[in-house]
Amino acid sequence: MTRQAHQEATSRPDAAKKRVHDDLTVARRVLAQEVAGLEALAQALGPSFVAALDRIEAVPGRVVVTGIGKSGHIGRKIAATMASTGTPALFVHAGEASHGDLGMITREDAVLALSNSGDTPELSDIIAYTRRFAIPLIALTSRADSALARQADVTLLLPRAEEACPMGLAPTTSTTLMIAMGDAVAVALLERKGFTATGFRDLHPGGQLGKRLLSVADLMHASTELPLVMPQTRMADVLLEMTAKHFGCVGVTDKKGRLIGIITDGDLRRHMSRDLLEASAETVMTAHPRTIRPTILAAEAVRIMNGDEDERPITVLFVVEDELPIGILHIHDCLRAGVV
Repeated sequence: MTRQAHQEATSRPDAAKKRVHDDLTVARRVLAQEVAGLEALAQALGPSFVAALDRIEAVPGRVVVTGIGKSGHIGRKIAATMASTGTPALFVHAGEASHGDLGMITREDAVLALSNSGDTPELSDIIAYTRRFAIPLIALTSRADSALARQADVTLLLPRAEEACPMGLAPTTSTTLMIAMGDAVAVALLERKGFTATGFRDLHPGGQLGKRLLSVADLMHASTELPLVMPQTRMADVLLEMTAKHFGCVGVTDKKGRLIGIITDGDLRRHMSRDLLEASAETVMTAHPRTIRPTILAAEAVRIMNGDEDERPITVLFVVEDELPIGILHIHDCLRAGVV
């Protein structure tokens, strides 16, 4: 190997290390600048943020989010986040609004307009439309003296923050602040409305998220499917009930219908004798069985059935409300629904 070839071979690892170092340095600089922008945004929040929430909450219609370019892309995400967290919302492209899409905005709506400069020409028709029909207009911009901010009923002002782009041209920090402000508005509205996991599940029925938010009530068997007997019931009849209902167990209830025990296959094995069929249910049952409420997430039911260090795993849970059994849940129900 020549001296030149040797130098080139030994220099390649050094070049690769330098490239890694340089790339990570750039990435960390970008993230640091955007974090600084977010901290400034948090500090700048004030009465206008609350005023924007009041305006949105007061309208009987939807939040119409609009913008163009990068602001439009951010606007679509903000509208989607609001819609999925209990605030009806849609996105209208500012450029298309002038060609008929203004008809998507009604007098019962509020408009959230995004523009970093606030002087985007394509927004002019939407601004004029909101002023003509007294539709609440909320501006999300970084310039308080812009045309958008001057016309808006409420302005959510972004702090002046340096773009992470080294030329200061590509929207980077500014778009991060926009999307963060949109998240802040959506979540604040969510909490104002008392939006719960149940409501979230109703709007996200598909995919893994929907499965994780299924409740016990969604999966349980109820009514005539419940295997129930009284304490004095002969075990011969208990076995018939257990076989007919196919859950591998029966619940034992007192005169008031309260669940006081459970008989499982394991209980049968532990009490196996010549006299088992003549015994009563209360002499075989396991008292104070594990139960669950109907509003609990099915994922929590799986955790309870799996047990912990002090409890053995089980396959069935009775669903109880005010001590009364109203349903039964089998581990197979959870597995079929994709709850893990």
